Amino acid sequence: MSLIFRPLFEKFSSTYTYLLADFESKEAIIIDAVQETKQRDIGLIEELGLTLKYIIETHVHADHITSSCPLKERFSDAKIVLGEANSVACADILIKEGDILAFGKYKVMAMSTPGHTDGCMSYVVDGKVFTGDALLIRSCGRCDFQGGSADKLFDSIQSLFALPDEAAVYPAHDYGGRTVSSIWEEKAFNEMIGGGVDKAEFVSRVNAMNLSLPAKIHVAVPANQVCGANIISDG
Repeated sequence: MSLIFRPLFEKFSSTYTYLLADFESKEAIIIDAVQETKQRDIGLIEELGLTLKYIIETHVHADHITSSCPLKERFSDAKIVLGEANSVACADILIKEGDILAFGKYKVMAMSTPGHTDGCMSYVVDGKVFTGDALLIRSCGRCDFQGGSADKLFDSIQSLFALPDEAAVYPAHDYGGRTVSSIWEEKAFNEMIGGGVDKAEFVSRVNAMNLSLPAKIHVAVPANQVCGANIISDG
């Protein structure tokens, strides 16, 4: 075993958190950590004897509050990472397209994938792509707040579709109990963009979603713009 990989789930917002670590060096990253499950995540990191190097967000979430700052308080050497288009002051690193982060012998490559929000990033690690809310399993993120744009999301998903077909797709959410897909599957079967759907049709489908706002949006967005710092002593 050389890569430790632990997908973790938060049931109230159906959010996946991903913990990855180099088995030899024990350097680790965590992607899209959630406030409600911070003690679980802290416990696992400590149990496995990992050194948390990066706390990575795919975007400023509207449906849950991040545990980035609480994690950084526990693991003081860890760096909080968000995409450069996010208007946040709490990030240690504002990452951009093509930037590389390293943990042990592994590398994280950043892909700018705006559309769900204007600051969305995806991350490629060891044949896996962590797509946040840009590309979901058989679906995609909504585009009706936080600078969202269905036009931009179409282009972002096309960039993701240029990855190898066998690349495993790990989204930030799934509401049907699915844990992983692949670029090949989403190109073929994604209900919003699969099978060669063109931009005009995709934009029409996304704009027809007509979803209610996330229940926590008015709390979560301001909290996440400060990386959860205002609730650092909770729990």
